[in-house]
Amino acid sequence: MIIVNFKAYPESFGEKGLKLAKICEKVAKESKKEIIVCPQTPDLCLVSKEVSIPVFSQHIDPVEQGSKTGHITLESVKSYISGTLINHSEKRMKIADIDYLVKKCRKFGLTSIVCTNNIDVSMACSLLNPDYIAIEPPELIGGDISVTSASPEIVENSVKNIKKINPKVKVLCGAGVKTGKDVKKALELGTEGVLLASGVVKAENPEKVLRDLVDGI
Repeated sequence: MIIVNFKAYPESFGEKGLKLAKICEKVAKESKKEIIVCPQTPDLCLVSKEVSIPVFSQHIDPVEQGSKTGHITLESVKSYISGTLINHSEKRMKIADIDYLVKKCRKFGLTSIVCTNNIDVSMACSLLNPDYIAIEPPELIGGDISVTSASPEIVENSVKNIKKINPKVKVLCGAGVKTGKDVKKALELGTEGVLLASGVVKAENPEKVLRDLVDGI
């Protein structure tokens, strides 16, 4: 599994975001590998109607519908998405809010991916029974060195400890992932796939980068 987070980069909103999503779809179909896209929130409807690959939200607010000006409720986007990221390093949450969203995703049949920054947090979140935990050391996010090279022990130990607590939870890793070699190493360390952003979104040739990434699977 390769998850491409569009974040709020200028290269990934509106028509540019749709173009990027279609490139991801093309590579996914031709390689027969699973690629998931996380467009910017205003583009969820547009992208979900135009591509057949899974579309995830980057974030959902842990609130019910009602007088919540500016919030993103799960109900407002659930018809456009297959799942959501939760607790990304750029959108941290309290453990109670993570629990709320994981349970709400399960209620609506959506996939939950909880992002964590270290082994202890990963272990704690595994008790909440999300579908996936994505381990991302924040100091490596957006950098040129992959977590699989800089801190392979974090990935390996996270997988080991998460599975010890909750064998059902699948593990992803991210931060600095940019090449097929990084993906291959991530899988060797026991993960189910990778979560990345700038390596694809800001690339001069996103399709070329994606093809290299799927070659690592």
